[in-house]
Amino acid sequence: FEDQMRQIIHPEIAPYADEVSVDALGNLIARKKGNGSGLKVMIAAHMDEIGVMITHITADGFLRFTNIGGVSPHTLLGGRVQFADGTVGVIHADRFEERDRLHPLHKYFIDVGATSREDCPVSVGAPAGFYRPLVIQGNRLSAKSMDDRIGCVVSIEALQRLANTPHDVYFVFSVQEEVGTRGAQTAANAISPDVGIALDVTLTGDVPEARPMAVRLGDGAAIKVKDSGMIAHSGLVRLMRRHAEAAQIPYQLEVLDGGTTDARPMQIAGPGCAAGCISIPCRYVHSPSETVDAGDVEQCVRLLVEILANPIDL
Repeated sequence: FEDQMRQIIHPEIAPYADEVSVDALGNLIARKKGNGSGLKVMIAAHMDEIGVMITHITADGFLRFTNIGGVSPHTLLGGRVQFADGTVGVIHADRFEERDRLHPLHKYFIDVGATSREDCPVSVGAPAGFYRPLVIQGNRLSAKSMDDRIGCVVSIEALQRLANTPHDVYFVFSVQEEVGTRGAQTAANAISPDVGIALDVTLTGDVPEARPMAVRLGDGAAIKVKDSGMIAHSGLVRLMRRHAEAAQIPYQLEVLDGGTTDARPMQIAGPGCAAGCISIPCRYVHSPSETVDAGDVEQCVRLLVEILANPIDL
């Protein structure tokens, strides 16, 4: 379902890459050749987003659905989704006997204005994403699918700014991250990188009653140390910190209790590689209003360019 994103990203990267390809699974891969003295480096940002898929259409035209990725039921009621053909639906739910209890997805339905199964404009198997406009307030940007479109932005910007590099760098815009980091796994198996860096969002600990976490919006790039799927290569973490400090790039260290990124499959693909992650701090992850800070995004771009423009000695 990432076709539209591939079409949007391709013209942004093609003028800056030596080669652009699409693999069998759908990953978009831009290769920038080095001068031969460096390593093979894979950068991964995923094009997909969480959403829903239609499983059943009732006789009176309402749609039942399942999740694609980590959709939380409490974010759905009264929200809207949009299908690939432009159809917009409103999410509501069956009558709740206990209103203060979180109800499962099978209690929810989508209303697209149909009155019967026959006049319903979408079919079983149709995917949909949250329908919510981008809002910009100062340095703060709120929208659906910042996870991981903002990581794609960081990757595109870094490629465009990277004039020269000693490394062969593969900028991978991966598919199916939200359903098991599948795209990055096939890409890493094919590329066999020496170093892998994922670009993805991470949670913050700066909202009321948040789980304690040393990441805040507006405090710079987050350098991952660990998440629930991988422990970042210690030498790569040191390298990231060293470049950030030398270039006066604000950064913070990230330890994430739940969730993982494309760094996990890169780390264990083939013979394995030194893998890590530059994370964009994000509030309200996996909701229709994911929120990032433009300054943090810029610092992530700067850090990635610094790493790729210089020798990598782990």
